[in-house]
Amino acid sequence: MKLATLKHPRHRDGRLVVVSRDLRRAVAADDIAPTLLDAIETWSACHQALQQRYAALNSDQAPEAFDFDPRQAAAPLPRSPQWCDGSAFLHHGRLMERAFNTPPIPEFDTVPVMYQGASDDFLGPHDAVPLPDEAHGIDFEGEFGVVLDSVPMGVTPAAALDRIRLLVQINDWSLRALGPREMRSGFGFLQAKPSTAFAPVAITPDELGDAWRDGRVQLRLHVDWNGQWFGHAHGGAMNFHFGELVAHAARTRRLSAGTVIGSGTVSNAEREAGSSCIAERRVLEMLDQGEARTGFMRFGDTVRMEARFEGTEGGADAQAPFGVIEQRVVRDGSGQA
Repeated sequence: MKLATLKHPRHRDGRLVVVSRDLRRAVAADDIAPTLLDAIETWSACHQALQQRYAALNSDQAPEAFDFDPRQAAAPLPRSPQWCDGSAFLHHGRLMERAFNTPPIPEFDTVPVMYQGASDDFLGPHDAVPLPDEAHGIDFEGEFGVVLDSVPMGVTPAAALDRIRLLVQINDWSLRALGPREMRSGFGFLQAKPSTAFAPVAITPDELGDAWRDGRVQLRLHVDWNGQWFGHAHGGAMNFHFGELVAHAARTRRLSAGTVIGSGTVSNAEREAGSSCIAERRVLEMLDQGEARTGFMRFGDTVRMEARFEGTEGGADAQAPFGVIEQRVVRDGSGQA
């Protein structure tokens, strides 16, 4: 099943719609649950009705269906009770230690690393990204994530996988120049992590078929910066699977329905896979060439991210299960008098 949220001029949490498998058509579902958060919070009661509407839409038996325009989509959850982001790709984590010149994190290979971000203002897939200053080191970070039902404290990794209701694709924006100080403070990220963006469609795990396996999204995440290829790292390289990330977050507290857990930047050790963020490429340049040569983003720059099913005989087919994130960075002047 595929679900999305259309923007609404009067309602901050938008309007829930069911989206067809090919992402071309949609039908309203706000009579079943007004918003996606309502649907997640009442999943056992509304899941079957949503699934039936999805089946009707895909068989051209939804008379109220309309063309789905991802540019009218908000983030699937425009806001959520909680957003926690891991660093489950250890190759990326080790490179970031070099980027920030920080000492190795104890037990990094055995205990997940995670920070708690802001969840009150998620960005839609085609929203402009307003930021105050290019000097802050504007960077994109391509990720996958999960949306949870309620999770009990102390859940096991295996049981945690059963609490995953939806999968999402994420661009976790970062301001790299602000990160080192916040990391040294010991209190974690705040200013270095502006609003996170999401692809238009959240999907149930069964939509991926064999590409949802071992608690991981087994797809390549294709990233283009200003129309140029940047990377296509594979999500299956996660060192910790999503059940382990959820269990880590729930070790000492319950998690509310609608909590979103991110994988951290998708990263592969193979150089030919490229990167899913600029900071990683800069570290590789420092290792190879003695200095970073790639700058961070400028106002007016665009980034495009799309996870794809791979074709059976080479190349990628046109099917992108989450849809596309395509955003432009703009100067924010709202704080000026």
